[in-house]
Amino acid sequence: MTKDSLIKGTVILAAAAFIARFLGVVQRVPLQNMLGDLGMASYGIAYNVYALLLIVATAGIPSALSKLVSEKLALGRTEEAERIYRSAVWFAVTTGVLMTAVLLFGAPYYAEHIAKDVDAAVAIQALAPAMLLFPLIAIMRGYFQGRQTMLAGGLSQIFEQILRVVTAVVLAYVILRLGYDVKWAAAGASFGGVTGALAAFIVMIVFQLRLKRAASSERRTISVEGERLRRRDIYRMLFRLSVPISLISMAVPMIYFIDSSIVIPLLEPWTGFEQAKETLGILTGRAQSLAGIPPILAIALSMSIVPVVSSAFARNDHQEVAAKTSQALRIAVLSGLPVILALCVAARPINQFLFGDAAGTGIIAFLTAGSLFQIMMMTSGAVLMGLGQTARPVLYVAAGLMVKLVFSFLLVKPFGIYGILAATTLCFIVTMCLNMLDLRRSVRYQLLGRRWLGLLAATVIIAAVGISLEMALHSFGDWFGTRWNGFLHAALVGVAAIGMYPALMLALGGIRPDDVRHFPAPLRKLLGRWIKNQESGRAM
Repeated sequence: MTKDSLIKGTVILAAAAFIARFLGVVQRVPLQNMLGDLGMASYGIAYNVYALLLIVATAGIPSALSKLVSEKLALGRTEEAERIYRSAVWFAVTTGVLMTAVLLFGAPYYAEHIAKDVDAAVAIQALAPAMLLFPLIAIMRGYFQGRQTMLAGGLSQIFEQILRVVTAVVLAYVILRLGYDVKWAAAGASFGGVTGALAAFIVMIVFQLRLKRAASSERRTISVEGERLRRRDIYRMLFRLSVPISLISMAVPMIYFIDSSIVIPLLEPWTGFEQAKETLGILTGRAQSLAGIPPILAIALSMSIVPVVSSAFARNDHQEVAAKTSQALRIAVLSGLPVILALCVAARPINQFLFGDAAGTGIIAFLTAGSLFQIMMMTSGAVLMGLGQTARPVLYVAAGLMVKLVFSFLLVKPFGIYGILAATTLCFIVTMCLNMLDLRRSVRYQLLGRRWLGLLAATVIIAAVGISLEMALHSFGDWFGTRWNGFLHAALVGVAAIGMYPALMLALGGIRPDDVRHFPAPLRKLLGRWIKNQESGRAM
């Protein structure tokens, strides 16, 4: 199997992550229509608990495994890389069993006494069997990422989401048609995670068999150092790396878990239980799914950059480390911003088109705007992990989460749900700033330099034009019905925002001609023609 470059690997993972995220959003639309915001609150609580425990179950080992495997392969120690992988597999099987038990038996207590939604218990328990497989799937994905072969993980994500979506929607519909209440329909939707896990596992097994056949010709004699590499030594290396990585990777799932745990208790005294639960349903069912779209590329970069930077760092190639770091950070900002702008200015029509009404539009726009800082937090944290600097970033994540908790309690009374969302943005900002300052001490990266002025100017113009256009379209009334009107307005506003972005960025200096060569080929070709036309126009 061939190794993927940073750009190719990023494109593969980004495409898979985008498809998976798109299918996740598609899943939320029929579920929200069937379950309502109240039912989506129970489903969202279950999913956020599961997502957090999944990271705890794997203990960050996939990222640690990716780093160790890439380093061993870079040094020609193939047998050591294979032994590390086999040891990680045993760990995944053990922790999968333990975490399944935690979900099955701990769900009633958490739902009743912490999240204050007893209906969420069965939804959590319905997801529990997926925990048997997902730690193992995560380990296998980490191994293939360490080999810089991203297609396996990408395809497994896609098939996982397809089965998850189909199962969730069909089971929720059938359960409601049989006369059961929303609580059981939410549990049926949660069970989609189990069938998704089965699909992903089958894909990874197929790639494992292909790799085994392809790698048989490149087996090497076990080195002296390899013979001394005992299992307890392997676990010591894995845990030394994985515990910090796990804590770093838990930042976003932990934020969502915190929200699932505190939104109802904090809002209930001011809004009542029903309104508080409905607000949580909007946050988990609408806002979190849409706000998760812009960081897709950052997630792909985070997975791709760790083995690439680790490999260069192991060779003491500091120039390559600096170049890849600058490239990853720049791509993260420049690719995430237009999607954020489009989603924010078109939040109302998107909400109407997908979910049938405009409830929670402000929540969607507010949470999505803060995802720019999430993107930078995740990408800079991934680079630090690639450099083996995982101790201090753990403290940075802890500081960010402390800010999230403290300010959620401080701001909820004057600002309600927006105070809780502001605390989330502050968490991202604090962690991002600490990461970037630490990274500056290790790598001479260059993010945008003076390009920031052009980027800010382009952002202000796009936001102003997009909001004005959306308000003008909204003033014409509801001619085609709520959903079709929302679709039309969202398409017009979104296309306008994204279409203005490259032109304004180039005109105002946010993107320079020499940056274009790092873009994907179709966009590079399009912008290259635009630049030539501009230059020929000035020459005339």
